Parts: sequence; C-alpha cells; structure tokens
Amino acid sequence: MRFKFCGDLDCPDWVLAEINILARLTSVKMKLLVNQVVKGLLKEEIDFQKVEKLTTDAKFDVGDIKASVAGIDFIISSATKHGVDPEMLSNELQQLGLPKEHSSALCKVYESKQTALHDESLRQSFRCSASLQKVDWKINPTSAGNERTVDIRLLLVDPATSKEETLSFTTASSKLKLLLYELNIVRNQMNAVHM
Repeated sequence: MRFKFCGDLDCPDWVLAEINILARLTSVKMKLLVNQVVKGLLKEEIDFQKVEKLTTDAKFDVGDIKASVAGIDFIISSATKHGVDPEMLSNELQQLGLPKEHSSALCKVYESKQTALHDESLRQSFRCSASLQKVDWKINPTSAGNERTVDIRLLLVDPATSKEETLSFTTASSKLKLLLYELNIVRNQMNAVHM
C-alpha cells in the first residue's frame, strides 16, 4: 500500500515495527512522547528523563525507546514534508495498525504544531551543512587514447562545529565542462527569477 505521509510510497518496514511498539503505550503517554519528539524537531531541548519515565510502564528497554522516538520522528517529519493533513495522517496510521486513540493523540500534537513544523522544515531544506573554503586542482597528463583527467580537492568547513573535511576526487575534463555548462544555466535561471 502507498501512504501520503511516506510520499505516496510504501511505509518502511522498520516504521511498521515501531508502530507495533508504540501501541504498547497508553494514548496519554503517546501524546506526551510525541510532544517531546516534536520539541526535538523544532530544535528545542528534549527531556530524555521524561521520555524514559513515559515508557517505563510499557517496559521499554533502551532500544525500544530510541526506536520509538525515531519512528515518531519519521512519521511527523515525513507528514510535514509531504503536507499531509492531520485527519489523513490519522487514517493512514490506523491502516498501519496504530490504535485509533494513539493516532488521534499523535495527530492532535501534529495539528497544533503543524505551522511551526512546516516553517522549521523549510528553514532546514535550503541550508548548506558545510561551506567551501578552498579548491585545489591539478590536470593530469594524458596517456595514449585516454581523455585528460583532473584531480580536485575541496576543503569544506562545517559552520556549526568549525570542523574541516577534505573531499578529493578525479574526473574527466569533459565532465567538468558539462558541469560548468549546467551551472551557468542554473545561475542564469536564478538571476532571471530574482530580477
């Protein structure tokens, strides 16, 4: 079956397993757990002690807790990304085996935070996780019958952590010409939009 919150694809098997685990919680605790996960999606601090307390009655081990948080995170972030309305999400979760009370609890939180989740999703969509600091390149000599290649080394820096990473690769000169051509097309299209 295909589900809107999964981008009109089948639901991943691991999410189905997490839905089975989440069904062991009460609907009230499910709502509180979803609130904590949504906090994390909105870049707020998750209270992991509270999460652990919420899941003790259902006898969740550490693996179950992590898996449940990951499952809820996937459901909420995917529903947000694909613009699924809360009623549709509730129906789809019930089709996957989540009890009605649980899916209603999840969707109430989703509905109340839907605008904030959407805004955060947009903010995260167009970010660059690393900035380009330096480019080194070297043209390699050609051998008989082979196309000329270019060695490229990029120095990237993560602005959040200031961690440096070097990315090195070798490519054919014809591919670099094609890349330059396509980047020029994109630049021209972006300039046309901004004028």
